[in-house]
Amino acid sequence: MIKDLFGKKKYATIPSERPKRDIPEGLMNKCPKCGTIQYSKELDKNLKVCSSCGHHYRLNAWERIGMTLDDGRLYEYDADLESLDPLEFPGYASKLKQQKEKSGLREAVVTGEGTIGGFPVVVCVMSFDFFSGSMGSVVGEKITKAIEMAAQKKWPLLIFSTSGGARMQESILSLMQMAKTSAALAKFQGEGGLFISVLTDPTMGGVTASFATLGDYNLAEPGALIGFAGRIVIEQTIRQKLPDNFQTSEFNLQHGQLDKVVHRKDMKSTLTKLLDMHSVKEGTTDGRGATV
Repeated sequence: MIKDLFGKKKYATIPSERPKRDIPEGLMNKCPKCGTIQYSKELDKNLKVCSSCGHHYRLNAWERIGMTLDDGRLYEYDADLESLDPLEFPGYASKLKQQKEKSGLREAVVTGEGTIGGFPVVVCVMSFDFFSGSMGSVVGEKITKAIEMAAQKKWPLLIFSTSGGARMQESILSLMQMAKTSAALAKFQGEGGLFISVLTDPTMGGVTASFATLGDYNLAEPGALIGFAGRIVIEQTIRQKLPDNFQTSEFNLQHGQLDKVVHRKDMKSTLTKLLDMHSVKEGTTDGRGATV
């Protein structure tokens, strides 16, 4: 009896490794800035802005169009234009195919026309998920043709930029697009056309050095990286430590490179106000001297 009382007793044990639950892919998102984990549906409702720290997630072209244009409707221009491999750059053709399959796009920019707050506008929306938004011949061609269409229709032009810069696989043909788009804009603005540029994260290299910073209004989303060369290259060149917020939207605004930093939830209303301010009332004279 005494032996049974003080003998070893068996207790239920908890397995050291519990079976892991399978969480469906895409159900949750972890903010890259603050680490907050959020349901993807809630993030989408908040226009893909972190509810904890305000970090603006990157959008693809069609997400941006859906948030900006009335009813998310766009009459697309030049949807069939695709990049070739003019210089026969090693591996470029296969990479183009991979980028199309990954992003669902044919190129790094979608162009077309629609309305914002009821005002007609020609829009170009770049997408970082196609070749890092790099500007090749087709990107330059589509943007230039959109600028020319805005001039023909006498409508305002809106460009959302995001890019890693020029597309090195097209070499000088890519760099030529900087001059091509800038020349088209100079002609458009010289004729009284309104160009609103919105820079999003990131906008770098040749895109920043050409059309992205030539707007009559240059707007940007909070925290967007905007510049030409990268931080490391600049620090190594000037042998100085740069500020922590260097090349952010806020830094560029502080140094006179932007007109306004606009939260994504306020972007459409801000654009509507600008379009309304520059709209031509019936029976008045437009910027070209014609009665409408």
